[in-house]
Amino acid sequence: MFTELAVCGYPPEDLLLKPGFVADNREALDKLAARTGDCVAVVGFVDRDRDLRNAAAVLARGEVQGVYHKRLLPNYAVFDEQRYFAAGVHPLTLFTIAGVRCGVSICEDAWSPTGPLADQAAGGAELLLNINSSPYYAGRLAERERMLATRAADTSCPLVYVNQVGGQDELVFDGASLVLDETGRVIASAPQFREAVLIVDIDVRPVFRKRLLDPRGRASAPSLPTLSVTETTRSEGPRRLPTSAPALERADEVYGALVLGTHDYATKNGFTDVVVALSGGIDSSLVTTIAVDALGPDRVHAVALPSRFSSEGSTTDAARLAANLGIDLRTIPIEPAHAAILEMLAPSFAGLPEDITEENLQGRIRTVLLMALANKFPAWLVLICGNKSELAVGYTTVYGVDMAGGFAVIKDVFKTDVYELCRARNRRAGFDLIPEAVLTKPPSAELRPGHRDDQSLPPYEQLDQILEAYVEGDQTLGELVDAGFDPDLVRRIVRLVDVAEWKRRQVPVGVRVTPKAFGKDRRVPITNGYRG
Repeated sequence: MFTELAVCGYPPEDLLLKPGFVADNREALDKLAARTGDCVAVVGFVDRDRDLRNAAAVLARGEVQGVYHKRLLPNYAVFDEQRYFAAGVHPLTLFTIAGVRCGVSICEDAWSPTGPLADQAAGGAELLLNINSSPYYAGRLAERERMLATRAADTSCPLVYVNQVGGQDELVFDGASLVLDETGRVIASAPQFREAVLIVDIDVRPVFRKRLLDPRGRASAPSLPTLSVTETTRSEGPRRLPTSAPALERADEVYGALVLGTHDYATKNGFTDVVVALSGGIDSSLVTTIAVDALGPDRVHAVALPSRFSSEGSTTDAARLAANLGIDLRTIPIEPAHAAILEMLAPSFAGLPEDITEENLQGRIRTVLLMALANKFPAWLVLICGNKSELAVGYTTVYGVDMAGGFAVIKDVFKTDVYELCRARNRRAGFDLIPEAVLTKPPSAELRPGHRDDQSLPPYEQLDQILEAYVEGDQTLGELVDAGFDPDLVRRIVRLVDVAEWKRRQVPVGVRVTPKAFGKDRRVPITNGYRG
């Protein structure tokens, strides 16, 4: 079994509007079919009749033996399949493979208790095969396991769930394929965030007895027609013992998603190396560490860009992390450029006090230098270090080093989670890979003397609670106040989030690790006067 739209990749988006793309995808499927023998393959592809269909082909003996069209098309969150596909309407057919009647379905088809899986089981299926491209976010694996266990138990049928692995723009697909028996018990599982081949022996004989003893399984529906794919065979040799990958802790799971997403975005788009501004702060320290885990130390280039306000501690922390990671660290002071630009602007700024304008110049100068390196070394990708908390409230500099670049590694990670990810990485390392001073000093952009984040923002523990409820939970200002949050603080944070929408539209893509990320997930109009 291969994954949903495995032939062309998921999501193909507007590539589907190109007739040549659809034709090439079908040609590739036929080439795959020609290479099959007695081994049956279930492969996702784009089918075309009067409309486009999200489809699964059953391949064997050198040909496409049959096709199933996805019936339930998701159209929420990051999914917009109804923009491209028409739902399957053909009568259901079971595929007899090695004497076992199998029902084939695709991803969302399994999420409905009254969907195709129930009909296939009622019509005589002995094994359910479900191919997927299910994106990751924190906690998603547990949700899938609960749903699939219910589906297998309700249908009294073993269920094989196969999921895509890899990064696709901001989406990460975590794999974690599962095999469940007819009671809903997981009997085998593949690892998260890496490709694997999982071979499982499934005993389908208990299905009949369980259905006889379970009223839910004694359906009155007529038997579905079956298409014979391969003749009855009997397994030879000892039964393979099923294997299960160990579950990951939440922080390790999120970290794995960030590593895979960064690796795949860089390598799949032709970049060999990455470059990151390493300030000695916690955000840039985490991004640099993720980059090393994703690509290796030889392909990560850190740049210290100190200004007149950079502290000695930040400089030494950046150097210590670079040494721990085994990466090169070059230092390019920005003071000559900063002083020159201030001198250039002096006639225009005459008589005006210094303010955030002079502060933001520093971030923009740093961006110019990083992009110059990327231009000189075209295979380098600029990573930016803005986190979700800062991007949410606009505590960023437009065209500054925290917003402008090629890939935003932690754009969907709240600041409180940044600390947890750093601590979890240090635990796995067995020592302070990320220096303890980075985790304990007050966060600061160091754009003026004594500058600290808490001079502009509430403590991140308070801020992130409100942001999670407002951004991810879609609660209104009134609902947040009713929930017990300080009214003045809520009004301030909600206003900051709303007016920063135009800024966030200019941030590059980054890894999605929450149920609602900025970008494909959360689509709010910039020109918007609602302040509810």
